[in-house]
Amino acid sequence: MSKLQGNTAIQRSEHRFAIITALPGLIALIVLVAGPLLYMFFNSLFIKTLAAPIPPQFNWFGNYGKVLSDSRFWNAFKNTMIIMGVGIPVQAFLGLTIALLLSKPFPGSRVIVAMFLIPVMITPIVSGFQWKIILNQRFGPMNYLLGILIGMEPKSWLAEPFLAMVSILIMDTWQWTPFVTVVLLAGLSAIPKQVYEASSVDGSTMWGTLWRVTLPLLKPMFTLVVLLRIIFIFKIFDPVYILTGGGPGISTETLSLLTYITGFKNFNVGITSTLAVVQLIAMVIIAKLFMKLVMGRKER
Repeated sequence: MSKLQGNTAIQRSEHRFAIITALPGLIALIVLVAGPLLYMFFNSLFIKTLAAPIPPQFNWFGNYGKVLSDSRFWNAFKNTMIIMGVGIPVQAFLGLTIALLLSKPFPGSRVIVAMFLIPVMITPIVSGFQWKIILNQRFGPMNYLLGILIGMEPKSWLAEPFLAMVSILIMDTWQWTPFVTVVLLAGLSAIPKQVYEASSVDGSTMWGTLWRVTLPLLKPMFTLVVLLRIIFIFKIFDPVYILTGGGPGISTETLSLLTYITGFKNFNVGITSTLAVVQLIAMVIIAKLFMKLVMGRKER
């Protein structure tokens, strides 16, 4: 009996120690994460501007109705979805292809993998200015190379709505395909060789092994990549701001850029907070739908 009581006392002591140890981190998490989120939601319920000396006015959910009925918001949402819907599949396909090519060791393979990380490590602002020079109509190397290779006339990459969106997609693919490649390459290296040997013994072809063995085992990595890219694309700002500024007009304006303009150029705190809340909700819903789709297929 005394031994049982002693064990219980030790467990309580360890439990108390764990709570005390985790408490500072939990408090910091609440203050630094939950606090700003709650304050953002609080501001979204007010008509609040810094452009005029007027007191905030409580507006319930009026700001949400204003945002959701604004055509500019839906234009920014559409552009964000285009970057997501086109960019992620293209980057996943290219990343998988390159990862499969690099999965077989050869002289210099480690150096090539390390060099692949350079676009990810470059600051997005620097990347934006770099691609703005590359795509320049008059002296950019893109038009020069296309003219030599296929005889194409110089294009106004950043002055036409369709080409401006294509330019953003090209830059985003250049920057994030290496990230997808490295993640999938790590997944490929974790697949046991015995699995491929068993597939070979069963008489499976190269494409059959890829479809029935490699891709199913890479599913967790693909899930991770897609979720991270969904989050990153909702936050995409620097490349769009530097490359096109949302133009021509608002043809390439994204949600994060619209939020920035509303807050730091129009000084409308209430609408800016509402845009941020709506953007957060949309991101969570899309991520949830994707996870539901993935888990549903897994169960079947």
